[in-house]
Amino acid sequence: MDSDVRDEQIAALRSFNRFYTQRIGALDKGLLDSPFSLTQARVLFELARQPATASQIGTALGLDRGYLSRIVQGFVEQGLIARSRSREDARQVTLSLTAAGRRAFRGLDRRSQHQATALLSGLPAATRGDLLSSLRRVQHALAPSQDRRAASLTVRTHRPGDIGWAIERHGHLYAEEYGWDGSFEALVASLFAAFATRHDAAAERLWIAELDGERAGCVFVVRNAEEPELAQLRCLLVDPIARGAGVGRRLVGECIGFARAAGYRGMTLWTNDVLVAARHLYQEAGFRLAHEYPHHSFGHDLVGQVWRLDF
Repeated sequence: MDSDVRDEQIAALRSFNRFYTQRIGALDKGLLDSPFSLTQARVLFELARQPATASQIGTALGLDRGYLSRIVQGFVEQGLIARSRSREDARQVTLSLTAAGRRAFRGLDRRSQHQATALLSGLPAATRGDLLSSLRRVQHALAPSQDRRAASLTVRTHRPGDIGWAIERHGHLYAEEYGWDGSFEALVASLFAAFATRHDAAAERLWIAELDGERAGCVFVVRNAEEPELAQLRCLLVDPIARGAGVGRRLVGECIGFARAAGYRGMTLWTNDVLVAARHLYQEAGFRLAHEYPHHSFGHDLVGQVWRLDF
């Protein structure tokens, strides 16, 4: 077990599992007042999407082969599933829903739709939005890395609410992952506040990355105060739910493309040597280390670094 996982975190997750399974009736003898268990309903759902082999269903649902075999045999005896030889491989048996199976699925699907509607319609619009946002974050956080890479990534310019989100995520994540104190969040807040109140829209810009519609990262470009012919990249952040999905690479690319188009001669950035993943992104994009120096900030002894990219 990961020693970083605290007992209260484990208890919170288990408590939610108990609450939600009871709330949606997953523990009832029949799901949604049907004769089917949750697992049986999921098998019907998979086959309603498209015919499949038993091994494909087992892999998709993570089911024991013997358990799945008993479910399939029961459905065949009830006339809900038909077996046929695969056209691609005669050694494989393809399972598909019969007309009765499709009717059974439609009934389940209709009840599930009604249940979801009832759960959501009882909430105020703002609460409903927060709930759905949280559910998407949970799904991204628990998804395998290959699923995160397949998620829909979009990058847009900022709008109201984004700057507050960016400050909060910086403060929380750097405290959680590096133990940095509140002075770091204060610095980030001052940088974002300066951008929000007096940036030049033609030469300075803030981007927000979204993964399947959820904010997942940010970065902004301003004019370098000491060398106005250079752009400065600031506050690159990739939320943990999006790591491995190419968000950081896309954000750095947006910065470089914008700076070139805006007529800058190059770009600089300031970081610290402990931020290894970010440094790799900068190196990959062509930045070189200009100089580094020790300093004590955010409650730690650090090595600050200035990186530069000439156009």
